[in-house]
Amino acid sequence: MKKTVDDLAALVRGDIHGDGGLEIRAAASAASGGADSITFAEDDAMIEMALASDVGAVIVAKPVETSKSLICVENPRTAFVQIANMLHPEERPAPGIDPSATIDPSVSLGEQVHVGPGAVVQAEAVLSNRVVIGPGSVVSRGCSIGEDSILHPRVVLYPGVKIGARVVIHAGAVIGSDGFGYVDGPKGKLKFPQLGRVVIEDDVEIGANTTIDRATLDETRISAGTKIDNLVQVAHNVVIGRHSVVAAQTGISGTSKIGNGVILAGQVGIGDHVTIEDGVILGGQAGVPSRKRLRPGIYWGTPARSLDRVKKQIAEVGRIGRLRKQIADLEARLDEQKS
Repeated sequence: MKKTVDDLAALVRGDIHGDGGLEIRAAASAASGGADSITFAEDDAMIEMALASDVGAVIVAKPVETSKSLICVENPRTAFVQIANMLHPEERPAPGIDPSATIDPSVSLGEQVHVGPGAVVQAEAVLSNRVVIGPGSVVSRGCSIGEDSILHPRVVLYPGVKIGARVVIHAGAVIGSDGFGYVDGPKGKLKFPQLGRVVIEDDVEIGANTTIDRATLDETRISAGTKIDNLVQVAHNVVIGRHSVVAAQTGISGTSKIGNGVILAGQVGIGDHVTIEDGVILGGQAGVPSRKRLRPGIYWGTPARSLDRVKKQIAEVGRIGRLRKQIADLEARLDEQKS
């Protein structure tokens, strides 16, 4: 797609400095972009790199001296995302049902639905308008999928899963599998019935090979706008609030509640029945013990503690070598006095 700098500035409500008629065909990095590309720069180092590059236009927060076209906005990164999405619109497969797909006669199909090769859609499922079901995916009995949602290849929805509108689920994700719950019986472990469901609200994105378990009796819920990375495990009865972010290899144990606007960095581990309040940030590899409540703040380490406390403890550990030397010196002086 081709747009002028004027067109792009209008999209992001930015101010133009330089040639507004310059034609832009691509969003790119400063390292790879050409004269018909646009990039963004958030700090002095990025600005210097962008101005020295071949790109024709740069998105910045404040005007700088240059012959390049500039678009000035409050948040260059956000504007770049909007512009990149305009210049590189997502390619969606053409509507239609591949001959190798299996669709139960009772399925409700909306308009312009695409079902790819080898996909299976079981009885009483509902596919709303413009839904895309990728090759080899399975939509089990009674599932519903909202408008404009996309299931990439080999996604599996277990029975009764409810998917909202504009949801993206990447390859290999499994939604609605049984939770991990057992009780002791007379001859070993008895599996606790997993009779609930999973609800994925609007505008959620779920990464490749992520698993989200159905609830034991009620529902597991991922609220609107939340983004989940690859290789994440969400256990039964978990509720994740709106616009939260969960990074790769995080594990959330059963019946935990994650608030709105929470950030869970990579490899975070959360025990069962934990409550994470709104706005909490958990650093990479942080661990939260079972039944713990974290109030708003930044946490690190295992068990998770406030970042200020962790910094203080790290500083104290850094002083151990000096303290050992001081103790050794004191011991030597005492030995001298005794002799």
